[in-house]
Amino acid sequence: MINLTSNSGFLLMSFSINPEVEGLYASLFLVLYLVALTGNILIIVTTSVDHNLYSPMYFFLKHLSCLDLCYVSVTVPRSIFNSFLHSGSISFWECILQCFAFTVCGSAEMAMLTVMSYDRYVAICFPLHYEIIMDVHTCVYGILAVWISGLIAGVMHTAATFSIHFCGPKVIHQFFCDVPQLLKLSCSNDYISELGVTAFLVLASFVCFIFIGFSYTNIFSTVLRIPSVEGRAKAFSTCLPHLCVVTLFISTGVFEFLKPPSDSPTVLDFLLTVLYTVVPPILNPMIYSLRNEAMKTALRNAFKKRKIFLVF
Repeated sequence: MINLTSNSGFLLMSFSINPEVEGLYASLFLVLYLVALTGNILIIVTTSVDHNLYSPMYFFLKHLSCLDLCYVSVTVPRSIFNSFLHSGSISFWECILQCFAFTVCGSAEMAMLTVMSYDRYVAICFPLHYEIIMDVHTCVYGILAVWISGLIAGVMHTAATFSIHFCGPKVIHQFFCDVPQLLKLSCSNDYISELGVTAFLVLASFVCFIFIGFSYTNIFSTVLRIPSVEGRAKAFSTCLPHLCVVTLFISTGVFEFLKPPSDSPTVLDFLLTVLYTVVPPILNPMIYSLRNEAMKTALRNAFKKRKIFLVF
């Protein structure tokens, strides 16, 4: 049961006590957010209007971009707003909503990366059966599974976190309502249930990572048997960056949740948080789509049509 008695709110820490430095960090965050926003919106629009991109891979890319938009918009805009106003206060219910949305998006993103690795596994290892296996029903069920898993994780994580009683100065040493920092504010050992939920979600993420690793082990084994050097290079250029983003996303997130919370924020704490909250939504469009020739062609055609429209 969520604790409704601690509704006085929390105080989020700023990036710096120096207003000028804090404004500089906020401006940098704003630029990064606009880059993520632009890249993911371009992917969503392009994959929706270009009929040449109506395939399972681009269907999943579109939903990944939707997830990335939600994921980065949960924390970054509020942080920018607080930094420019030099105010870190956040209400109890806003913190609950932010924690829930962040967990939903993070868990769903992990599930989406797993589904996408399965799609690539089928496409490369079983090309003759790809259209049969990855039909419309499979794609829709995959997306439903992604969102349902995210919602379940969000409900479990949020309910367990805010069922504890908070006391003392309610200062969160992060730029958003970070669960490990919230657990520091617990008055007693009633956070044990939340640790159990966290361990379960970490285990689920590890299983997803193992599945992704298994998929790409088979993909690499198949790619190495491709006689064409150009074909192998094209496959590796897509697979290796994907694995880098997955590894970055999981390793920094797991380390952030498992490391003992420090009494005061450090540069490493903020850096790790930025790595798994801001960097993936920026890199994903570049890795999954903007490096893809079909996507580049679709974007060029879209801009050409827009120029022609503006001329007339």
